[in-house]
Amino acid sequence: MPNTKNIASVKELEGKLETASAVFLADYAGLSVKAQSELRRKVREAGGELSVAKNSLLKIALKNKGYDVDTLSAELTGPNLTLFTTSDAVAPLKALVEYAKGTELLKPTIKGGYLGKEILSLEKVKQLAALPSKAELVAKLLGTLTNPARNLVGVLSAPMRNFVYALSAIKDKKAAN
Repeated sequence: MPNTKNIASVKELEGKLETASAVFLADYAGLSVKAQSELRRKVREAGGELSVAKNSLLKIALKNKGYDVDTLSAELTGPNLTLFTTSDAVAPLKALVEYAKGTELLKPTIKGGYLGKEILSLEKVKQLAALPSKAELVAKLLGTLTNPARNLVGVLSAPMRNFVYALSAIKDKKAAN
């Protein structure tokens, strides 16, 4: 019979899975407590949440929420860190990857994950981490949309600007004589 602590842990994981747009698994063995705290802060700032739970409890929560656990069962071994993302799946993942690049152990090491309920292999997770974040994409889109208007203003103001330059040149020429 399962104890109440484990039942509460599974319920908490199920709640996180309900609100998560993506879930990623990473091996965090070798990270100090200080490094883990710093990683949690960076991921939280990017809009994600890190959680450490027993693999068996995570498997139960994933199964209860309809995720395919059998494919990623090999990744659910050893010490795992689970990254839950809510609105933007890329930004917290990028924060995790950037943090791993900055450590000498290259930890945490990403193992795989889920985007929605689709299973992501390690290669797909790496491709996802290489994508620009939602904020970067919005900024690029706005820049692309405003460029034609900016160019039109420049073209329409050119005749007046050239006329002013011509008048200024005539004034300078008369002043020189």
